[in-house]
Amino acid sequence: MAERSKQWLLVGTGALFGSLSTVALLRLFSRWAGKRQVKGLLTSCSVISDWNGKEKLFGRCGTRYNGAPDGLVYSDLLKDEVVSEQLTRNIQFFGMESQQKVTESYVVVIGLGGVGSHAASMLLRSGVGRLLLVDFDQVSLSSLNRHAVATRDDVGTPKALCLQKHFSAIFPECHVEARVQLYDASSEEEILSGRPDFVLDCIDNIDTKVALLAACVRRGLRVLSAMGAGARADPTRIRVADLRESSIDPLSRSVRHRLRKDYGIEGGIPVVFSLEKPKVKLLPFKGLTGEEENPSDYQIVPGFRVRIIPVLGTIPAIFGQVMASYVATQLAGLCVQTEPVVNLDLDHYRILHQRLLEHEELIYGSAVQVLDMDTRQWRLSLCSAYWFILNHMGLLCYAWFGVIFTTDVEEVMYVVKELWHGRSARDQSQKDVGRKMWRSVNELMLVRWDKSRPATVNNLIPLKFTEAGAHESTMIDRIREEEPEFYTMVTNVLKRAEEEFALR
Repeated sequence: MAERSKQWLLVGTGALFGSLSTVALLRLFSRWAGKRQVKGLLTSCSVISDWNGKEKLFGRCGTRYNGAPDGLVYSDLLKDEVVSEQLTRNIQFFGMESQQKVTESYVVVIGLGGVGSHAASMLLRSGVGRLLLVDFDQVSLSSLNRHAVATRDDVGTPKALCLQKHFSAIFPECHVEARVQLYDASSEEEILSGRPDFVLDCIDNIDTKVALLAACVRRGLRVLSAMGAGARADPTRIRVADLRESSIDPLSRSVRHRLRKDYGIEGGIPVVFSLEKPKVKLLPFKGLTGEEENPSDYQIVPGFRVRIIPVLGTIPAIFGQVMASYVATQLAGLCVQTEPVVNLDLDHYRILHQRLLEHEELIYGSAVQVLDMDTRQWRLSLCSAYWFILNHMGLLCYAWFGVIFTTDVEEVMYVVKELWHGRSARDQSQKDVGRKMWRSVNELMLVRWDKSRPATVNNLIPLKFTEAGAHESTMIDRIREEEPEFYTMVTNVLKRAEEEFALR
């Protein structure tokens, strides 16, 4: 009896094992077949189930999600409930039409370290539909202090493949292509073809960086370049500006020099850089013996540094976030006025304010509309008293004392720095920037754009001394007729002041 029981037990165990094996094989085959079905389904329009039973929506013919290849459109992607919910905050911020532009965009990110990994990660989370990630390097243990997604399990993995793996779990609808490749002249066509909407340069090697930027300019591609993020600690000094305006940063200076010398490129390339002076220097390179040696003897790739730049991980992360924000708003068509880099102190603005006072007295006989803050407060209190006593006469008091239409030093700073970037309204070519800005400002004064209106932030323009005299003798209607482009440009800038100061 005991022997018979053992036989039945063996039969039952074998049957159970066979059933489990069959189920496992069926699931494995189902997964393989599901992937084959998704891979081959390029033009059909249906709902299919993958190996784990989740439905995947395929929209109109020619539209495919979950990594749509080049040539396919993404116009229906935001109709997917899961995708639209994941991007709901972006949709609320940009609007559906603008978010659609982001989703249909193709962005190339070259260099996937502390800066590039964060930039790529936030572009993915912003809903960019297609990303090309390029880097020849691998994740190291020391890079985990600044990498966006890498873990210890990823150490030794190519950075491009590491990001691709993690991105598939964050936003699988994005088509992410990873290339473990060094950008150079031989790979330019392969990497920059396909008409990318934006290229992000996050390379820390000068030769490669310069070659990439020159190629983007030659091809007419929009590019945003990251300058030095290492050895810094102050996030408040990070700026986005034209390469010509970058100052203090040694990498910016080198790149600017090389582009001008080797390619004749003066500027026109937006860059992310820091106004902070590097806190520390490159560490000395020590070989296996512990003694200082020549770093070039240990280079795996010619031209790439071996010496280590000390890095506070938060700064390259913020650089990457700034880059992603800039690119996302550009793709969405949202106009963002970046803070201009104007190296002026408060004394410069006080001088311009004093010139405005003197000019108003000379030309219009009074500077009542251009007052310091204390005088403004005193006259405001006085007019408030008149308001209660004389009611409607108070309105006359406001207009007569110039409380509503006044310009102080802070508003002069806004006009000169924010609106006109420290240059004459007739010279917005961005030739005089950075360290030379003070020379330009020393030749400037503020004058009324329309002489029939008061000297307010929405009616002041900076001009050089020689230009100011000619402007005062010219009627605004004549400028509109003879210089329509200049008139339109100035009008648009002053309209921005109206909106930001709620003067309408």
